[in-house]
Amino acid sequence: MTTQTGKTALITGASSGIGKELATLFAQDGYNLVLVALSDEKLNAVEQDFKSAYSGQQITVIGKDLAAVNAPQEIYDEVSGQGIQVDVLVNNAGFGEYGMFATETDLQKELDIIQVNISALVYLTKLFSKDMVQRNSGKILMLGSVASVMPNPMMAVYGATKSFIYSFSEALRNELKDSDVTVTVLMPGATDTDFFNRAGAMNTKAQEEARKTDPASVAKDGYAALMAGKDKVISGMKNKLSVASSYVLPDGAVAANMRKQMQDKNYATDQEEESQMNSLLLGVGVAALAVAGLLLFRSYNNLSTYDKLRYRAKAKRLSWKAQQMANEYTGQAQHAGQSVVDSLKGAYQNGKARVEETLA
Repeated sequence: MTTQTGKTALITGASSGIGKELATLFAQDGYNLVLVALSDEKLNAVEQDFKSAYSGQQITVIGKDLAAVNAPQEIYDEVSGQGIQVDVLVNNAGFGEYGMFATETDLQKELDIIQVNISALVYLTKLFSKDMVQRNSGKILMLGSVASVMPNPMMAVYGATKSFIYSFSEALRNELKDSDVTVTVLMPGATDTDFFNRAGAMNTKAQEEARKTDPASVAKDGYAALMAGKDKVISGMKNKLSVASSYVLPDGAVAANMRKQMQDKNYATDQEEESQMNSLLLGVGVAALAVAGLLLFRSYNNLSTYDKLRYRAKAKRLSWKAQQMANEYTGQAQHAGQSVVDSLKGAYQNGKARVEETLA
């Protein structure tokens, strides 16, 4: 790693999970740290660990509840008052609430989710990005999610906040494109952190899946993307496939697949798992065909008449292959109900239309 002596990274939600792993990566690279989290035993332990391991670096710990409206301003004032220049802002803090929105979840907790996941993030970004623009230097990492691009039933408010983060980050990145300030969105899937416990979503299929994903690996993906100045990174191949399929599957099918991930793992059936995998595979297949069509189109206008005819033939073969995939997976999913069949047909039509429109 390249040592960044004198530079400082501020990380929210730094006492555990992805936030703590990101803080470790920054510290290993020579950054001074401002660690922000709820003031509790975990934060105290993290403070001692980091000050012991990185005694040559400045470690500043701020205990704040970002659900408090004035917390971002208080954090900024405390940092500024100590003469600390924040070179990297990591908006990692966030949490969710599990259950049916209309009948089961707690309104105050959901309002706190909006406050922490959106309002505090915007507030901190406003304060620190203004300083970065004035210096023409800085990096911002936002913790998004695969839920940023997919509806998230049973965690509707949480999913919506992650969609906001993705849209906000892309817009901000565009506004800053002529500066040396970058914005990167880290988009993990279910990860082995305290998230599901705090959300009340233990024993769900998603929580079971989360045990397979180490927050350290997610942090490494986000850190590498941030340092490279990328706009976003989807952590994990399975998550990349899920996001790819969401771009071509109908919204209703995407929401249904996400809903199944939030089911109690003890009630998941083999048929449900099979139909979900069929939808995922078909979506990825059609997405790949659509991308292939786009790649063909890039050089289409520079081709000879012969090559244009040849590429049109390739496009027809792609369309035929997509139809075969749709027929195969639709046949396998008949037992799962007409809604699944309709979703698979819709996926094929979406992908086919993208290829045909691009090559027209």
